[in-house]
Order: sequence, then structure tokens, then C-alpha cells
Amino acid sequence: MVRDELLRLRASAEDEAAILARDLEALFAASRDSNADDEHDPEGATIGFERAQLTALLAAARERIAEVDDALGRVDAGTYGSCAGCGRAIAAERLEVRPFARLCMACA
Repeated sequence: MVRDELLRLRASAEDEAAILARDLEALFAASRDSNADDEHDPEGATIGFERAQLTALLAAARERIAEVDDALGRVDAGTYGSCAGCGRAIAAERLEVRPFARLCMACA
């Protein structure tokens, strides 16, 4: 059951990352094809902000994939649900909210 939830989360993060990567590439392509001068164009700040926002969201989605992969490795190793800091069990409520949590609340 835990593995299924983690795999669902991973698939969702992969879908999100793919969409964000396409959006970012489209933004870069539009910027290349345009004569807009971001530095002096009143819309430049908007384009720069959008680029930074998409880049940050893509990085977060990729980080989520890595966190889920790490959790899947802990499932396989039989250490899932144990705190990497103190070794005690991570509360079920925490794992329900953050199934990829590595630390209990006290260690987090």
C-alpha cells in the first residue's frame, strides 16, 4: 500500500516535471524568437519572473521525484517509517501527510 502511494506520487511529480519542462522550453523558445529586450522592455520583468518561477517549480518537482525514490529505497530496505535521525518510528500522521518523510517531527 505504501509502495503504491509512493509510486502514485512519483508519477504525479514526473507528469508535473514534464509539463513544467515543456513550458520552460516554450518560454525560452519564445524569448529566442523575439526581439524583446528584457532589460528595457516593460514586459521584461514579467518574462524574467515567469522564467524564474518555472525554473523553481521544475527544480521542486525534480526534488520531489528524488525524495520519493529515496523513500522507495527505504521501503525495499525495510527501513521505511524509521527516523533517519534518531531511529524511532515516524508517526503515522506524519507519513500520511509526507509519505517520503525521512525524519520524525522531533528530528525535523
